[in-house]
Amino acid sequence: MQDNPAKESGETERKTLTAPELTAVAHLYRGEVYRSTIWRTRLDTTTNWAVVTLGIALSISFASPDASPVPLVLVGVLVFFFLTLEARRYRYFNVWRARSRWMETHFYAPMLDDGNLHLEENWQKTLAQDYLSPKYHISFTRALGRRIRRSYFWILLIQSLSYAGKLAVHPTPMTSWNDVVVRADVGPLPGEVMIACGLLYVVSWGGFSIWSWRDDVRRSKSRGSGRSDAMG
Repeated sequence: MQDNPAKESGETERKTLTAPELTAVAHLYRGEVYRSTIWRTRLDTTTNWAVVTLGIALSISFASPDASPVPLVLVGVLVFFFLTLEARRYRYFNVWRARSRWMETHFYAPMLDDGNLHLEENWQKTLAQDYLSPKYHISFTRALGRRIRRSYFWILLIQSLSYAGKLAVHPTPMTSWNDVVVRADVGPLPGEVMIACGLLYVVSWGGFSIWSWRDDVRRSKSRGSGRSDAMG
């Protein structure tokens, strides 16, 4: 009996998928794209809430020269709440996006390119394991940083600039720095404290977004240098 040359050379026999299995994977891909689309819409909804509440605060504070700038300070609490809620939703969205992207790069792209699914690379096992033991593909801090970079940094920046503009022009244009400090007083809190908190507010979110961007770049380079088995 003659031995199989492929086995003698140590080569692994190439696997194939049946027609029903290919159909199942196609429907699975459609389902993952649908779920990622739904959660992407939920992200847009949270951002819209943040924009609307900021718009209301701007309308109240700039309604008249004597209107208080406090609504622009208080709206920061709501914006931060929407940001944390959106970061949580982004973690769910990232799960469906990662799975659909994994199938695109390992199933559809090879099939369209050379007609070979390359099952010997065991990409399907990675996908199967993600279904057997589902988990987030991104940490909450990374999700928070991404949402700040994509949307919320500009919302926070507009809020801060509006607050500074309100102090500078209402009720009359400022003539000295002392005017701004006095107008920034909120109850027992002196203006110096409020201004310092505002600067810390902007700088901290800006620094967090920069850290998140550098971390994403580092992880992207790491995956590109050989960690092709990582999803997310």
